[in-house]
Amino acid sequence: MAKYKWSYANVGGVTRVRIQTVEDIRHLGELDKKKWTVLSCPTTGLEISSDSLSLMDLDGDGKLRVKEVIATADYLCGALKDPETLFEQSDSIAIDNIADESIKVIGERLAVSGKVSLAAVQAAIDAVTIEEKPIPAAPLEADVIAAYKEKQAEYAAYYEQEKLQKLGLAVIAEDAPKPGMKEADFLKMGKQIADYEAAKAAAETANADALAAAKAEYMPLRKLLLLHRDFYRLLRNFVTLEDFYDRDSSTIASFEAGTLIIDQRACKLCMRVNDPAKHDSQAPLSGMYLVYCNCVNQKSGKSMAIVAAVTQGEVNNLSVGKNAVFYDNDGLDYDATVTKIIDNPISIRQAFWTPYRKFSKWIEEKINKSAAEKDAKAFGDLTAKADAAADPNAEKKPAFDIAKFAGIFAAIGMALGMIGTALASVARGMKGFTWWQLLIVFVCILLVISGPSMIMAWLKLRRRNLAPVLNANGWAINADAIISVPFGKTLTEQVKFPVVKMPKVKKSRKAKNEEED
Repeated sequence: MAKYKWSYANVGGVTRVRIQTVEDIRHLGELDKKKWTVLSCPTTGLEISSDSLSLMDLDGDGKLRVKEVIATADYLCGALKDPETLFEQSDSIAIDNIADESIKVIGERLAVSGKVSLAAVQAAIDAVTIEEKPIPAAPLEADVIAAYKEKQAEYAAYYEQEKLQKLGLAVIAEDAPKPGMKEADFLKMGKQIADYEAAKAAAETANADALAAAKAEYMPLRKLLLLHRDFYRLLRNFVTLEDFYDRDSSTIASFEAGTLIIDQRACKLCMRVNDPAKHDSQAPLSGMYLVYCNCVNQKSGKSMAIVAAVTQGEVNNLSVGKNAVFYDNDGLDYDATVTKIIDNPISIRQAFWTPYRKFSKWIEEKINKSAAEKDAKAFGDLTAKADAAADPNAEKKPAFDIAKFAGIFAAIGMALGMIGTALASVARGMKGFTWWQLLIVFVCILLVISGPSMIMAWLKLRRRNLAPVLNANGWAINADAIISVPFGKTLTEQVKFPVVKMPKVKKSRKAKNEEED
């Protein structure tokens, strides 16, 4: 038997298999597992219906694996006469395209214009009714039953102690609270309540089972429609990461949760965070600048933790505690607060200025520290003088001894002299340079300072990889998901303002006279 010939393409800087034809889906089981981009992914927290993912999760462990994707492909190729319609990702199927006769019969009852839709099936499921088994009437009022349950353990313990006291094996304290009913009445009430709750549970279970059985006939058709709509999208996010790398398409990757608006930019690569501890160990390996946020929608009470990749712009104003707004894929907005930042280069330009920013920050910290120390010293001296004035017997501070500090002053003078001599030597050496030679020297100095930072940034930017972040979210990524500099620019949008000319201010007659004077 001839080996199936797959088609390949460069997707995201990595050669990957392309799933483009029905035959690709039919032969999915023959594809070498080493060539799959994803080996497993969670069935929750994705932008693909959790109902569809759970139908594919055959062992029900909350993970979708290669063998289950292959099994789903085989099922669809058998259930559809023309699996080509899978590429349409439609939630409706032509009746003539259903190969399974038992499913087709159900579909014909719900079809409109020769097609059956997921909405029609769901409406039929919601409309199912049964003749319910009656729920027995409660023997007591609801508040009485609640009060009994609240006191049940306490009363039972008292009656047990009472029996032991009669045998001389225990003593009940005189101030111990006593039940307000006899033990026989207590036991009778308990039996009534227990019998009622058992009968109620049995009736509810029977009704639920009967309802599920009545709905069961629609479930195979519902499964077919859900998978018909979502399976090809899963393949694009599993065998390859085409939905992620195809930024011209309106379809987003299954792991993209929404958009974070922060510091005049829109970060489109946002993912839910399910395991913060795993992110701590895995996410830094991505080489990306990552911003973690807690997001809360005040109206609905929904909340989630997200991580956003920042791939354009400056980061001076990004800090822990900064507020932003996150929009999920349904348009629901959340108040977002930055909780953690993983610092990595965003661009070569940013890396060029990094040493100077760090140096200015260091100087600022030193100035603030020195100012704080001087302020504390001044306050201490002031309080010390006040204490000395209040207490004549206090030990007086010895006067300043100039001889003691002469050596220090001499050392400071020598250091200043050496610095001045060095600067004078540099000035003399550059005196004969032309302007263009001075410009070259200046550029060389900048490169000496910024060069290492730029080289490190270039190396990191070439290795930016989404795979560690997906691994932290429970995915098993089998290939790199490189984020190049040009591609990274598509993941973060910066604000763009039109050029606005400053309006001319008309001067008053008084101002003109003052200018003339």
